[in-house]
Amino acid sequence: MAMRIEDYALLSDCHTAALVGRNGSIDWLCLPRYDSSSTFGALLGTSDSGRWLLAPVGEATLTRRSYLGHTFVLWSTWTTPTGEVEVTEFMGQGNRRADVVRRVRGIRGTVTMGQELRVRFGYASALPWIRQVREGDDPRLIAVAGPDSIVLRGPRLTASDHAHTGEFTVSAGETVDIVLTWYPSHRDAPEPMDVDAALESTTAWWENWASTVDYSGPHYDRVLRSLLILRALTHEDTGGIVAAATTSLPEEFGGTRNWDYRFVWLRDASLTLEVLLDHGFADEALNWRDWLLRAIAGDPGDVQIMYGLSGERYLPEREITTLPGYENSLPVRVGNAAVSQYQADVIGEVMVALQKARDMGVTEDEYSWGLQRSLLTFIQQNWERKDQGIWEIRGPERHFTHSRAMIWAALDSGIRAVQHHGANGPVDEWIALRDTLRDEIDAHGIDPEHGGFVQYYGATGTDASLLTLPQVGFCAYDDPRMLATVAYLERTLMRDGLLLRYDTTDGVDGLPPGEHPFLACSFWLVEQYAHTGRVDEANALMDRLCSFASEVGLLSEEYDSGLGRQAGNTPQALSHLALVRAADALARVAAEDTPGESLAELMR
Repeated sequence: MAMRIEDYALLSDCHTAALVGRNGSIDWLCLPRYDSSSTFGALLGTSDSGRWLLAPVGEATLTRRSYLGHTFVLWSTWTTPTGEVEVTEFMGQGNRRADVVRRVRGIRGTVTMGQELRVRFGYASALPWIRQVREGDDPRLIAVAGPDSIVLRGPRLTASDHAHTGEFTVSAGETVDIVLTWYPSHRDAPEPMDVDAALESTTAWWENWASTVDYSGPHYDRVLRSLLILRALTHEDTGGIVAAATTSLPEEFGGTRNWDYRFVWLRDASLTLEVLLDHGFADEALNWRDWLLRAIAGDPGDVQIMYGLSGERYLPEREITTLPGYENSLPVRVGNAAVSQYQADVIGEVMVALQKARDMGVTEDEYSWGLQRSLLTFIQQNWERKDQGIWEIRGPERHFTHSRAMIWAALDSGIRAVQHHGANGPVDEWIALRDTLRDEIDAHGIDPEHGGFVQYYGATGTDASLLTLPQVGFCAYDDPRMLATVAYLERTLMRDGLLLRYDTTDGVDGLPPGEHPFLACSFWLVEQYAHTGRVDEANALMDRLCSFASEVGLLSEEYDSGLGRQAGNTPQALSHLALVRAADALARVAAEDTPGESLAELMR
């Protein structure tokens, strides 16, 4: 059985990611990309779904677990009655190899370490052919099934009941390296890795990236780790930013709200781009814009809400019956049917992010503005269409207020590009349509009784996504309509001091009811509080939300306050980028309250 979600640490090479449990078991690893099928899938099943366990044999205590500085090199210290060892784990960065390295170093005494390797390619559908090869000074274990192969170099293992197990001892001052490498089965196994060199280069790569972060405000460690996580979820070659490293971790334990988040949502990637721009990462902005140009090239009418890491369009949703689900939460899904939805807000998030890039001096190239004009033309042709909204409602399409406001934001971004940056376009048409949308929202998107924004036209209930309206400039944070919306959110969607996305019991999403508070929404509330004078409440909520992070700083999608545990896919880009935004808002308030000290000075 898998561990609690917060008991897993992330290893990343910016191509894929491994989740390592506090028990020393790698229970999730898809090779060679985030969206590849799993090689180790015990996270969504049992040990027989695939895992790689490395831990002391017998009685042992994990006394320390942390990342090495500002990296994804994981340090774990184990103490046993006979001694103490340190395990260093990482995925090599920058060498275009798919390696997982596990180094065991003796600190004192002698410790017996045990391994259990269960390789299950293809979401545990393929039991590989495994052989041990002993050639000169390169003994290795090779596992092959279909297109996939792994080679494991380290202490010898013995076959037993579809697993390979073994033990070895480490004394003080000794080091044992174990390296697992994926490669296509039609090729020869890669040469052995120089572990010392890979550890040094990987550590330097992450530290160099982190050294350029432009921030020194409140919650510095959480902000820096969140920015690192966003980088870890960004594919090194393509620039695509996945929403999370996992699939099918449940929003409701034992429930059916289990989705695959290992793809690039235009919305989440755009929001990620904004926070990276705010903290000094112009190169990432250019890489993502280039990804966007490739992904949605052609007819803007064919734009999708999400794509594969390289811009793949075909992402059919299917159920995987070979994995029994996290804590029996079924179905396990691969792919995502939301790819075929129309979500009208997405172009708004894209246009807002690209406008921010312009404002911060990122140079427009000959193709990018043409693409944006095409997107605005698409909006002009489709602005009256109903949609399925930011939360990917699987019920009837509606005029969601958030979506309508994001169409407004897309037009507003285009207008600003013409008026402030010299771009060309039918600005008078865009202004007229922008104003029409504002009048429409004022007429149909506000409840006459409580005075706040509603989830969709004709509804009386509200939606936490409406907290983003001030973020894109649709209204001020202290606009009476926003204050009324916040008050209504607090009355109807607050659970144990945290925000739900919307009311899942009213049937709007076409799914069985039940989910936990959505962390990004509560971070948005921190931002709202901070900008409207509720600073003490903002700080208290921020402190509480940050306390939900794992010991290595990871946040998933939701939080079950009743059980005191994380829920949903992990690490969730939207949760981490919302954390950064909330911290930035608190930094701005602190700067305003500190005479003579600018925001830039405070954040640096």
